[in-house]
Amino acid sequence: MVNAGRLAHLDKEDFAVEKHDYDLFVIGAGSGGVRAARMAAGFGARVAIAEDRYMGGTCVNVGCVPKKLYVYASEFGKAFKDAKNFGWNSAAPAFNWATLRDNKKTEIARLNAIYDNLLAGAHAEVIKGHARILDAHTVAVGAQRYSAEKILIATGGWPHIPPFPGSELAISSNEVFDLAQFPERLVIVGGGYIAVEFAGIFNGLGAKVTQLYRGPLFLRGFDADIRAHAAQEIAKTGVDLRFEVNVESISKGPGGLNVLLTDGSTLEVDAVLYATGRKANLENLGLENVNVKISDAGTIEVDENYCTSEPSIFALGDVVGRMELTPVALAEGMSFARRQFGGLENTVDYEFIPTAVFCQPNIGTVGFTEDEARAKFGPLRIFKSTFKPMKHTISGRDERTFMKLIVERASDRVVGVHMMGPDAGEIMQGIAIALRAGATKAVFDATIGIHPTAAEEFVTMREVWRED
Repeated sequence: MVNAGRLAHLDKEDFAVEKHDYDLFVIGAGSGGVRAARMAAGFGARVAIAEDRYMGGTCVNVGCVPKKLYVYASEFGKAFKDAKNFGWNSAAPAFNWATLRDNKKTEIARLNAIYDNLLAGAHAEVIKGHARILDAHTVAVGAQRYSAEKILIATGGWPHIPPFPGSELAISSNEVFDLAQFPERLVIVGGGYIAVEFAGIFNGLGAKVTQLYRGPLFLRGFDADIRAHAAQEIAKTGVDLRFEVNVESISKGPGGLNVLLTDGSTLEVDAVLYATGRKANLENLGLENVNVKISDAGTIEVDENYCTSEPSIFALGDVVGRMELTPVALAEGMSFARRQFGGLENTVDYEFIPTAVFCQPNIGTVGFTEDEARAKFGPLRIFKSTFKPMKHTISGRDERTFMKLIVERASDRVVGVHMMGPDAGEIMQGIAIALRAGATKAVFDATIGIHPTAAEEFVTMREVWRED
């Protein structure tokens, strides 16, 4: 909550308006940067924010927003087939890639304008162009120089394609939304959530999708049971999953792109999407001019106040490499502004942050994996449930939902919840509130379920699956 008393009495003595052009100069107009700029301006700070690409950052333009729209589009393909056993006998209509692509562009343009209006309404100055740090208090955008008491770096991440023969022929998640032609045959390289989501999207839209991952099982960092269940369910949808294999080279051929794999096999495809990771977007930022430490992982090192080793320079969001999620960047931007310009003690708690993977079916998760929980809390009790979603008892689709509760045995507290199934992301938001409140398994058991829903299964698990 804004400190109204302080806000009402801000004057020129509160900020360094005589010494510098701005109290805060933000580099990067993504989720974290925009939130920090708006909040700081709301506290009375003089704020400028520079952006050289698009308002709203990765999430709005080439991340979660367009990706979720494409997920919706891809689910229609399955829905048309599922509808037949419910009495809908019409033939499935043809899919038009250009219609989806261009309607998406219109929606993103609308959101870009909203971000511009939000900043204008907060009286934060938007500067279009690439910002480069010259010293601890000076930023250049083109030929213009600006000084600021504090500089905030919120430049996010950028897709990384490793060098190999033909790597220039691959595309990243930045380009895949706007391809001129729909890729009927697509190879996706990577095992993280971005790769898994795009495999589901293009498979649902009708492409022949092959997903390659160099390890034995994808979704590293997720609960082991979820990873195993995901491999089983995604394979059922028709995605050709190939583990422990990588790309050796890509070359152009008469029928498309020829992809040579490390196991000696080849694939002929229309496009190769690399989703093998993102790196902090630090190119030509001028960090060599200041004392900002970079971690071994290539991210900016910051303390609990998002301050770098240069006292006047701060960083937050994906560029610091903590939890690379839009809501986390928003929370960090708010915390930064409240502490630096609102005089408020405000920190971000990184435990029990829910997340979702919009693969098909969805994954929702909050809290600790089983291995993490055992290392942190000791002996556990594990509860699980697997079942066919009610819809598919008639549709005939071979799909099973998986749910898992991880309970600290000593306290009975639920410390991890994991799900793969329809609407997992929507369900997990409510579960996250319970875990943040410290709910025990007894509280889950005493809660009345909503029937018939999948979510009620979380309050009806009674038999222990595994116990330490």
